[in-house]
Amino acid sequence: MSDLLVQLFAEILELPEEDFSDDTAPENTPKWDSLASMSLVSGMEDRFDVEFSTMEIMKMRNLGITRKILTQKGVSFEAE
Repeated sequence: MSDLLVQLFAEILELPEEDFSDDTAPENTPKWDSLASMSLVSGMEDRFDVEFSTMEIMKMRNLGITRKILTQKGVSFEAE
């Protein structure tokens, strides 16, 4: 099984999937800048058919928190 959220982050940040963990954050990922943040939000909204509030976007400080917010919206990340 593959993780669709990690795939999306890897695609947008142009990094290998194995570089990601729930602790991946802008502070420890140089390619995750403000422009990348906007691309990530847009990509998640498109790929997972969700909309984020400003508060939710502000809370997305790392991959783990982002996963939790998406899970609360009913998103599943497993792909075959």
